[in-house]
Amino acid sequence: MLYKFAFFSYSLGMFVSVAIDPGSEGRGKELADLLGQYGFKRVQRFLWESTTVSADTLNRLKRDMDKATDGFDKLRFFQFPMEGTLVLSSLRDKKWRRMVAVDNEEKKNPPAPAKAPVKKINIRRV
Repeated sequence: MLYKFAFFSYSLGMFVSVAIDPGSEGRGKELADLLGQYGFKRVQRFLWESTTVSADTLNRLKRDMDKATDGFDKLRFFQFPMEGTLVLSSLRDKKWRRMVAVDNEEKKNPPAPAKAPVKKINIRRV
């Protein structure tokens, strides 16, 4: 099963955690197998994580998960990309919802610009 890692881009990866709440045991196994095919590791009973997912791979995974679920299944994706924002995507009742967490404090109070270095001048007394 070494070939399953050949499609991932390791340089532009992000941390993604997927929580699944399947409507049936069979569906849970199907979703777990699908997450395993995409390189996710199981960390708890219905929680999977990966640190090497690219944006394109994540979009394909969401599309495949959407096809594999019905109205009784619930999914929640926690993605922390390199830009510093946390994105929560959830599938409930076959509808996707998305929430982006942005640090507003940083926008309100940007860091002060650095002061210019002071040039020292040697003065000779006569």
